[in-house]
Amino acid sequence: MNPWIFLALAIALEVSGTFLLKLSNGFEKWQWGALSIFCYSACFWVLAPAMKALPVGVVYAIWAGVGIVAAALIGIFAFDEKLGLVQYLCIALVLIGAIGLKITTTA
Repeated sequence: MNPWIFLALAIALEVSGTFLLKLSNGFEKWQWGALSIFCYSACFWVLAPAMKALPVGVVYAIWAGVGIVAAALIGIFAFDEKLGLVQYLCIALVLIGAIGLKITTTA
């Protein structure tokens, strides 16, 4: 399977885990917390094959960067969180960096 697909699945699982962790409200709602732990665990199982085929720095930077952007968007749209202009610009820079790494990495 294409390592980029593994990376995309890992990102989706990590972002899902983050969303569920927020829903757990500090593990007060343990069911959401348990699902969060499951998603994070599955994320690492899926991330490992991507790291076999792609440079670890590229994988980690894209995984973290896209996760940051997705988590911020979930916070804005699902939890009505507010960000300032500088925060939006910084998140845009993270996304630009992740896209740049994808474009310049062959595999």
